[in-house]
Amino acid sequence: MSPILVRPVREQLEHDRIIRLLQVKYRRKHDAAINPGSEQNAAVGSGSSALYPDLVLQSPERRHRLQGVVEVETGESVNHLEALAQWTHYGKVRGAFHLYIPASMVDVARRLCEDNQIRVSEVWSYHTVGDQVRFTLVQRNRDSSSISSRARASRPREGASRRNKPAKAARPSKSSKNASRRKRK
Repeated sequence: MSPILVRPVREQLEHDRIIRLLQVKYRRKHDAAINPGSEQNAAVGSGSSALYPDLVLQSPERRHRLQGVVEVETGESVNHLEALAQWTHYGKVRGAFHLYIPASMVDVARRLCEDNQIRVSEVWSYHTVGDQVRFTLVQRNRDSSSISSRARASRPREGASRRNKPAKAARPSKSSKNASRRKRK
């Protein structure tokens, strides 16, 4: 349970709306499961150590490997207690950790992450304009950018090893083609 025991109703509605928008956004590349409000639909881990972030991103493959977690915060939930109670645990998860915060709280969230040494893959800010929510990438951590892509790069492709792959024949350049034509004439 979050240290913010009860969010104001208006903030809770905005929080859940943003979670649903992000689910649609991430659904293109991942299986995205959500935990809006106090629901506990998708867990990371099991037993008493299970975590329930706002979004759980898994690979669409059969094994459903964890690729990342997303946590959405509101103005009142960007604080020291929230950072220690949730962000530190999400930063230690095997996949990427994406943090979405209101645009007005960017500096506070950065300071909390630095002070508590929380590993965040990406920090996104959001703000609403009318009925639309706009997201802006604020920070991308180079060290942990796309852990899943590093794992994919280190794993050999199925059915294609370098030893079994025939070598490509070198293509003659245009200048060598022209030189061979001149010799023939």
